[in-house]
Amino acid sequence: MKRFLLNIIGFLCCITSFGQIHEIGVFVGGSNYIGDVGKTDYFSPDDLAIGVLYKWNRSTRHSWRFSYTQTSITAKDVESNAPNRNLRGYEIKNNIKELSAGLEFNFLDFDLHQSDFVLSPYVYSGISTFIYNETFVLNKESKIDYQDYSFAIPMVVGVKAKISSHLVLGLETGARYTFTDNLDGSNPENENFETLKFGNLNNKDWYVFTGFTLTYTFGKNPCFCATK
Repeated sequence: MKRFLLNIIGFLCCITSFGQIHEIGVFVGGSNYIGDVGKTDYFSPDDLAIGVLYKWNRSTRHSWRFSYTQTSITAKDVESNAPNRNLRGYEIKNNIKELSAGLEFNFLDFDLHQSDFVLSPYVYSGISTFIYNETFVLNKESKIDYQDYSFAIPMVVGVKAKISSHLVLGLETGARYTFTDNLDGSNPENENFETLKFGNLNNKDWYVFTGFTLTYTFGKNPCFCATK
């Protein structure tokens, strides 16, 4: 019984220590939007996206993740493979500033205290809120009406590797399903622009971030678990 209790205490000690491991870093990559204007590609990171992120690693398999990312999304009908969009010739632009929080899950044990090379694929999801411009399209170009905010569900997949004692490099792509249908000016909220609506008004817009993360790790080392 004494040995059993010592093992339980040692296990809890290790779990608590892993909870002290933190990561802070940057995201650099590209973005694209999916909606009623421009290309129909799901992943086409044409516009610069940058951000910062923080992770609180609760175990070797999961961490709480918080991030801020911003980008300017653009789309042009002339770049689309859809003939009807080519003929229409709309161009849109919008600015997105996103705050996101959620859970990151590692498919393999990702022990930051190991001296050996460590690699794992991962997924991330949670909730995002973002600021964007409510727009409308006039004379084939988007015009800003006012600034608004909405929410989105991030769905991210990636792979990361520990490249030094304190640095982790990752590559990820993540689609955001938004709760708005007006990143492109196709469905303005302003009733004065009711006649300017176009496209599929029953579908919400998406935006996608694809790029690299580089984080610095810090925190307490794990204790030595009791084995006797």
